[in-house]
Amino acid sequence: MALSASACGSSAAAPAAKGGGGTVTIDATSLPGVGTVLVSASGFALYMFALDDHRQVVCTELCAKTWPPVRLRSGADLVAGPGVKQALLGSDADPAGGRVVTYDGWPLYSYTGDVDQGQTTGQGIDLNGGYWYVMRPSGQPLEKQLQ
Repeated sequence: MALSASACGSSAAAPAAKGGGGTVTIDATSLPGVGTVLVSASGFALYMFALDDHRQVVCTELCAKTWPPVRLRSGADLVAGPGVKQALLGSDADPAGGRVVTYDGWPLYSYTGDVDQGQTTGQGIDLNGGYWYVMRPSGQPLEKQLQ
């Protein structure tokens, strides 16, 4: 059973996690304009929300429809792809139920505005009450666009 970090309500191809048998894989790749960042196994950029304040999921309900959290089902394995630090992967309780994948404590989200792999249209935007940034494999958000 492949798990998904799907873009709910989007016409985008769902940024599904790699593998079967309950595995969620977080990868890293270089994307235009932002450099090397975390992505879903299918190549969709993953974001952090500044209002999560490095501790808990606060993007829920309508916010989560625009920014679907990367979910970790019970019993699933969480795997670091090449360039990703396994020690920084974890999960946090989701107020909507279940668990959300975290990286260095930051809950991870996809963005429904990214309709193609490799897009980062959510980078640096102020939406749903706060700023959204792609995540570096170091665990730091990219708080500005590269020149």
